[in-house]
Amino acid sequence: MKWILRILGVVVAVALLVVVIGEPLPKQHVVSRQATYHQPPEAIWQAIMDYEKFPTWIKGVARVEPFQSLNGYPGWTEIESNGMKIPLQVTEAVPPRRLVTRIADPNLPGTWTTEITPTSGGSVMRITEDGYVNNPLFRLMARFFFGYASTLDSYLKSLGEKFGEQVTLQN
Repeated sequence: MKWILRILGVVVAVALLVVVIGEPLPKQHVVSRQATYHQPPEAIWQAIMDYEKFPTWIKGVARVEPFQSLNGYPGWTEIESNGMKIPLQVTEAVPPRRLVTRIADPNLPGTWTTEITPTSGGSVMRITEDGYVNNPLFRLMARFFFGYASTLDSYLKSLGEKFGEQVTLQN
């Protein structure tokens, strides 16, 4: 019985620590990353708009289910390997230069603004995430363990691998 009470005490202490540290952290964050590719803007645009093929190159995306968007732009739900579902909707598209997507779930607010700029040897793609993390545990994890830009980093690297390129990420 003593061990159960000790374990319970540790669990309660950790939960309180998470709340004490995570609760005051800002819920809103804005983070940007960019990478350079040896591809023209049109090739990058084609890759990032062909959402049905995301499972073939985006790490962690198991499948994609399209849905009817109310604004005339595409919408789809990414089902991750862990079963989490993230509905995404395009809110602005200026091919092949600018794409804005938002999470189409009021409980998971956030947008990605993607800007593709041609260069002499290809393109630079910059993604800016304007995110909101309501849960104090997730804020704590994002702030101190995996970082706010981890999803951006993975996406940009995965796109490079799709093209057979290793990319260097920049802020």
